[in-house]
Amino acid sequence: MIDSGLRDRARRHITLRPVDDDNWRAVADVAPRDDQRAWVPALAARYLVLTMRSDGWTSLAVYADETVVGHVMWGVDDDGYRWIGGMLIAAGEQDRGVGRATVRTLADWLAAQDGGSVVRLSYHPDNTPAARLYTSLGFAPTGAVEDDELVAERTP
Repeated sequence: MIDSGLRDRARRHITLRPVDDDNWRAVADVAPRDDQRAWVPALAARYLVLTMRSDGWTSLAVYADETVVGHVMWGVDDDGYRWIGGMLIAAGEQDRGVGRATVRTLADWLAAQDGGSVVRLSYHPDNTPAARLYTSLGFAPTGAVEDDELVAERTP
C-alpha cells in the first residue's frame, strides 16, 4: 500500500493499493464522466489489460477509506524516468480531491525511489482540467509530445 496520509475534501483517507483477487472487479468497473471519454477509456478495465500485457506498467487501485474509487498506473521507461499513467477516477467521485491526492501520493512515492527521481506524465492538450491539476502539483511541460499528448515532469 502507498499511503501519504492525504485525505479528500470529504476527509476520506486516500491510499493506493495493489490490484488483487479481491478488488480487480471493482477497479475494472471504474468509469469516468462522459465528457472525459475523449481522453480516457470508458472503463479502467482497459488499463488493467494493458498492465497485464506489458512489462512496463503496474496498476494500482485508488481507495477512499475502504472503497475503490479509481485506478492509476506507474512505470519506469528505458531512460529511468518514472511515469504516472492511466489515472481514472470514478465519475461520482470527481471534484472531491481524489485525483489530486492520488497524483500527489504516487508522484511523491515515485520521486523517492532511488534517492529522488524525475516523475513524468502526459495529457492531451485539450484536457485543460488535467493541465490545471498537474501544473498546480508542480508538473511543468517539457516540450515533448508522446502519442499526441504533452509530456510534463516534476523534478525533486
